[in-house]
Amino acid sequence: MRTLVLNAGYEPLSVVSFKRALLLVMNEKATVLSSDAEHPVIGASCSWERPSVILLRRYVRLPQARSVAVSRRGVLRRDGHRCAYCEGGATTIDHVVPRSRGGGDSWENLVACCLKCNNVKGDRTPAEMGWRLRVNPRPPFGTSWLMSGVERAEPDWETYLGTAA
Repeated sequence: MRTLVLNAGYEPLSVVSFKRALLLVMNEKATVLSSDAEHPVIGASCSWERPSVILLRRYVRLPQARSVAVSRRGVLRRDGHRCAYCEGGATTIDHVVPRSRGGGDSWENLVACCLKCNNVKGDRTPAEMGWRLRVNPRPPFGTSWLMSGVERAEPDWETYLGTAA
């Protein structure tokens, strides 16, 4: 069970284990905003609500210059696990400009790709293949990208992550 941690300005900071969150609450460093009533934490002498979202009591500023590190998992997540060329299910990533031609590992040069398209494309560019990208590769943005563990957000977190419909 994971817990979303917010700073005093209600900005998401990180995701921690419920044990770490409960420790912050017990030491009066945080307050519980949302909890899982169906699964309480039972101790030897008493029980506590299992925190789902906690708010730190002191303000913690988010640095503005934080960037998201490039990763295979991140590229697949950004592109919704859809191939950038055929829009089929993607399981690999592809360099738009191949590494053999000076293309680097950057958000702007990596796209999600299916195995078939990746093998057919080889070390050529989409223009040489007569293909066009169905996505615009760019760095992801938003606070949920700055935290690890938010790939699968809990329903209780939607209000705080700004993903509620």
